Amino acid sequence: MKRAKNIHCFTSITNNYLPKACILAETLKSHHPEWKFDLVLAEPLINLTQEKLEFFDNIVTIDDLNIPDFDRWVFKHSVMEICTAIKGQASHHIISNFGAEIIIYLDPDIAVFNSLHELVDLLEDYPIIFTPHQNKPSTDYDSIFENEVCSLKHGVYNLGFFAFKNSGQGKEFLDWWSRRLYDFCYIDFSKGLFTDQRWCDLAPVFFDKLYILRKSEYNVATWNITHREVTTAADGTILVDGSPLRFYHFSSYDSGAGIATVMKYTNEDHILRELWNFYTTRLDFYSHSRYNNLKWKYDFFLNGEPVTQPMRELYRNRKDLQEYFTNPFDTGRPDGGYFAWYGEPRNHKQ
Repeated sequence: MKRAKNIHCFTSITNNYLPKACILAETLKSHHPEWKFDLVLAEPLINLTQEKLEFFDNIVTIDDLNIPDFDRWVFKHSVMEICTAIKGQASHHIISNFGAEIIIYLDPDIAVFNSLHELVDLLEDYPIIFTPHQNKPSTDYDSIFENEVCSLKHGVYNLGFFAFKNSGQGKEFLDWWSRRLYDFCYIDFSKGLFTDQRWCDLAPVFFDKLYILRKSEYNVATWNITHREVTTAADGTILVDGSPLRFYHFSSYDSGAGIATVMKYTNEDHILRELWNFYTTRLDFYSHSRYNNLKWKYDFFLNGEPVTQPMRELYRNRKDLQEYFTNPFDTGRPDGGYFAWYGEPRNHKQ
C-alpha cells in the first residue's frame, strides 16, 4: 500500500516535560526514523545541551504560532489548559510550514513500543482516528467509577493520541476543533468542558468518516488496564490481549497516581510494573528530577508574583477586565495593572 511521504508527529509541552518528550521521541524514532517529530512548547525553550534535542526535527514555541490577542488569551489558561489549547494552532503551523500530509499527536508521557504504520494505512480510508478511553465495559464498582464515570466527566476519547490527514474531513475537523480550542479549552465541568477532550465527543457526529480505533494494543493506560490482558511473549515482546503493544500512556506519573493504580491491579512480578520501572530509568537518564520543578513562564506576572487560578477565571469571565487590562501580565502600568487591581479584596466579586 502506498503511504503518505510527509508524516509529522508532535507533542505539546512546557519545559518541565522535556525529559518525557525525549523518551517519546526516542521510542518513536526507534520504529519510524523516517517520520518527523516536532516539539511544540507553550513557552520559550530553555537552554539545553544538543544531546537533549537530537530526536526533535523541529522545535516550535508558542511565539511561533502567531496566536491572536496573545497576552489576554494566554492569561485565561492554566498550564494544562494551554498545552491542549495550542494543539489546533500547532497542527496548522506544522501543515503550513513543514508541508505535513499526516499529523499524529502523542502526549509527552507516552512511549512507543512497536510500529505505528497501521495508523497511516487506516488514514488512507479514514481521515481522522481517535482511541476511546475504554473499549470494553467494566464489571465491578471500583472499575466503573474509576474508568467509565471518569470518561463521562473527561471525555469518551483520550486526546493523548489522535491522527488525521490534511484533506477532506481531516482538514474540516482541524478547522472546527482549533476554533473551539481557541475559545473554549478550559477545565470547567459546570459548563461541560474539559480542555480539548469533551469537544471530541461531538466529532463522530459532525465527521461521519472518523475512525474509532478500538484495538487494545493502542493507548494502554491506567484507565483501561483492568480489562486488557498484558503479558510477555517468549521473545520478550509485550502483548496486550495477544497483540504487540503499540504505545503505553504513563499518565499521572509525577503525582504517583499512575503507578498506584498499576500496583492496585497487578501482582509484584507483573510486566506492567517492569514497564513503569523502565520508564523511570529513562526519565532518570534524561534528568527528570532537574527539569520536573521548572515553572511555566506564564504562571507569573512581570513582577514575578504568581498568577493564581482564581485570577485567571475572574479575568476570563469579565469582558470589562479584558478590555481595560489588555496585557494582564503587565505590572508596570501607573495603576499597577490587573495584579494591583485584583489585590483589592472588594474587586474579587464576579
